[in-house]
Amino acid sequence: MKTLEVQLSEATVSKLQEAAERLQISPQELMILSLEEKLSQLDGEFQQAKHYVLNKNMELYKRLA
Repeated sequence: MKTLEVQLSEATVSKLQEAAERLQISPQELMILSLEEKLSQLDGEFQQAKHYVLNKNMELYKRLA
């Protein structure tokens, strides 16, 4: 595992700490979970876009053939 240092505003740190307390987890755990969720979401969006473009191009190539 690697360590990553980030700088957050006081307001963001406050929100992070409050949310972590409500969830009864550490702020670090909340950051990791949030980041992993966002990365998964982005990967899913990329996969959808990729499939859309490939299908659209396939239709175009069929018309041109």
